[in-house]
Amino acid sequence: MGTENITDDNFSQNDVPYPKSHLKSENIGTDPNFQRKIVWRNVVFMFMLHLLALYGFFLVITFKVKLPTFVWGVFLAICAGEGITMGAHRCYSHRTFKATLSLRLIIIILQTLAGQNSMYVWVRDHRLHHKFTDTDADPHNATRGFFFSHVGWLLSKKHPLVKEKGKTIDMSDLEADYLVMFQKRWIFVLFPMISVVFPTAVPMYLWNETFRNSFLISFVLRYVVVLNHTWTVNSLAHIYGNKPFDKNILASENSFVSALTGGEGWHNYHHVFPWDYRAAEYGTSFSLTTMFIEFARNIGAAHNLKTAPRYMIERKITTSGDGSHPGYNKMANGNRSN
Repeated sequence: MGTENITDDNFSQNDVPYPKSHLKSENIGTDPNFQRKIVWRNVVFMFMLHLLALYGFFLVITFKVKLPTFVWGVFLAICAGEGITMGAHRCYSHRTFKATLSLRLIIIILQTLAGQNSMYVWVRDHRLHHKFTDTDADPHNATRGFFFSHVGWLLSKKHPLVKEKGKTIDMSDLEADYLVMFQKRWIFVLFPMISVVFPTAVPMYLWNETFRNSFLISFVLRYVVVLNHTWTVNSLAHIYGNKPFDKNILASENSFVSALTGGEGWHNYHHVFPWDYRAAEYGTSFSLTTMFIEFARNIGAAHNLKTAPRYMIERKITTSGDGSHPGYNKMANGNRSN
């Protein structure tokens, strides 16, 4: 129980869902001449979804929505966000900690609430992103610009390399998890029930909210907000920010993204140490998700929390960072932690 340091000596394939050699991108590059085919059905759907969300936001700021409905929407957004950050990302994609059956069930429910495809597909795409970061095999390749890495990748057909390399991703751990596979099989039933029907019904039946307001706030606005917060990690955190741990990658430390996502914006660190449950150099600082993971550990629902040891972090700061780390000069002069 507790926290486990992952060092050079005890690093094994069991510590992360892919071999150590795949922690850095397999550099297959980006073809600047590749022409993407737009999926107009997705464009129309996403456009209408965001229009409805804007209308829902208008209803909120003009006080047309009951306060409990707004609070309910915020609560759902936090829950859905944790289904992605704590669940799909840190627990399932990177195996940064182990969760009990009850916690895994909660995670699956919350990730279904978020509505970002099934857990299986989300994890496969994210592992693909880490293995082939910012290349044509990366589903949201940031070298193609902000719009593409934010939402454009969902509005066009996948690059052939995404499909080809996606088949190479080891998903055996998820395939052995019956909760994940049950959700994958029934996602088209579970998503509307958990993410649309239930959230909409609660305000209508508990405090007599209108269907319009309940649907727009509890589902549409909440859904769009969580989507865009998640997408900022793919876009903003791969474009703007400093790189204190590895100056040779696009992933950057972005405090704005961290504030939006509950601690997922310390992205330069995360791409260097993807197995660290904190997804950042320091613990709960600006990380609601890390707080939840540590709370789960304290009540016995999470264990084997993995971290990178201090000496390994400092070595990366001094050997491959861009010099922007506050402690860079001190570490470079040999004043390192043991």
